[in-house]
Amino acid sequence: MMPPHCDTMDGPVVKAAQRALEKKDVRIILPYVKKDAEQEIERLFQRTLSVMKTAASNNEIVELAQEWFFENVVRLHRSGEGEPYTGLKPAGLSEGPIIPIAEKSIREESPQKLIDVLTVMVSDEVNERFNHMLYLKKDADKGVDATREYVEAMLALEIWSHKLYLALRSSPHEKGGNHGR
Repeated sequence: MMPPHCDTMDGPVVKAAQRALEKKDVRIILPYVKKDAEQEIERLFQRTLSVMKTAASNNEIVELAQEWFFENVVRLHRSGEGEPYTGLKPAGLSEGPIIPIAEKSIREESPQKLIDVLTVMVSDEVNERFNHMLYLKKDADKGVDATREYVEAMLALEIWSHKLYLALRSSPHEKGGNHGR
């Protein structure tokens, strides 16, 4: 499950939608949705700008119109990812340790910090699982229960490794499969 990010008030989709409204330029938000959602976004954008202009002196109505636009943009973005829309989340939710590192790598135009962190994490996890399996292996000849524990750890390592491989080879927005490499 993905940590909160694209559906939060401080996530990249809402930030782009805010910039689009500020600059009155729908093209800023369009890259965040699939092509087949562009017309709907353009229609929603125009309606939002119209309400904002009409109600310019009423901050509550302007904020409501903006939030309505953000919710619809996030809904269409999530739909493009093949994920359900579960509502707009508040700003400040933890997005886990990796997304901020990935964002920093993108800003700095260098993948090295992200590579370093992920490499250490994978290495640590493989070592922990492998060493646990070896620990159980030394007693695997002491009866069915001990052998079963070893077999479960061995198969868990193999299955986890395969799932990691599939995750590495998959598109970020599909449930498995290959991203074309």
